[in-house]
Amino acid sequence: MKENYPSKLLEEAVDAISSLPGVGKRTALRLALHLLRQPSEKVHAFTGAIDRLRDEVHYCSTCRMVSDTLECAICSDPSRDRGKICVVENVRDVMSIEATGQYHGLYHVLGGIISPIAGVGPSDLTIGDLVKRVASFRESAVEGDDDSDLEVIFALSGDTEGETTAFYIYRQLLPYKVKTSALARGLGFGDDLEYADEVTLGRSIINRQVFSPQ
Repeated sequence: MKENYPSKLLEEAVDAISSLPGVGKRTALRLALHLLRQPSEKVHAFTGAIDRLRDEVHYCSTCRMVSDTLECAICSDPSRDRGKICVVENVRDVMSIEATGQYHGLYHVLGGIISPIAGVGPSDLTIGDLVKRVASFRESAVEGDDDSDLEVIFALSGDTEGETTAFYIYRQLLPYKVKTSALARGLGFGDDLEYADEVTLGRSIINRQVFSPQ
């Protein structure tokens, strides 16, 4: 049933809000009317935050994490273990893992996973950047230095697409002879890291296993 809006501006606001994922027209109308009842300075602060998010937030030049600077706080932290790179699908996964307090290495955000059905191939992700990071690490490593070992940890969903993505990256990294591992299967098949509780996710990181392609 089509709504009869008393205001064109209200209709435009509802259309804009309902364009967000998971937000229907009725919810959008309720939110728009809520905003309309708020003091103008509060609404301007709200919209200003959205504008700054879009215009001023960076993606880390190294790991592609969201950051206020060109390099994120994790990559620039000298206390992080630079011999470990945890490969994740998206920014939310980094936040989930950080919340466990059990991982102290670096990250690499792919920006998605390989999904032929969705038309997402390896070139649409940051896999090439990850390979370059590994190659650079290997080039700068001192032969015989115990601290020069690099471990790439696959923290991707356990469904078919996640496994396909991990296997593809594994094949790309073979020439560099790096250690590869994956989260222990405390997570169910197909589980997203975003919805895993911190204890389960933390244990999956600590008890990670050598990645072995099936």
